[in-house]
Amino acid sequence: MARGESSAPFFVRATLAAATRSAPMALSLPDLVGTAAALCSMASFTPQIVKIWREKDASSISLRTYVVTVTGFALWTAYGVLTASWPVIGANSVCLALAAVILTLKWRYRGG
Repeated sequence: MARGESSAPFFVRATLAAATRSAPMALSLPDLVGTAAALCSMASFTPQIVKIWREKDASSISLRTYVVTVTGFALWTAYGVLTASWPVIGANSVCLALAAVILTLKWRYRGG
């Protein structure tokens, strides 16, 4: 038998190889917590966007808060790019876009 070859029968090796290729990736507890946190962060902007859009009023929104929020998400996205962290890039890009929508609506309905 050559070096690196398994002594298992061919059908066992083929079954293991197929199972390895098609097995769904199991998420660890930290991955699950991170995913839940990202989903909550992304979803948190939606009610505010809907409220502003329906009422055509953004007078209760703090301009300074959303300028800082958008800047923070832009910096987190840049950090994700610099470190090649796709979860950081993805979550913060979505949050950046949603916070930017609120900032845009604040500008659009600035008269109240």
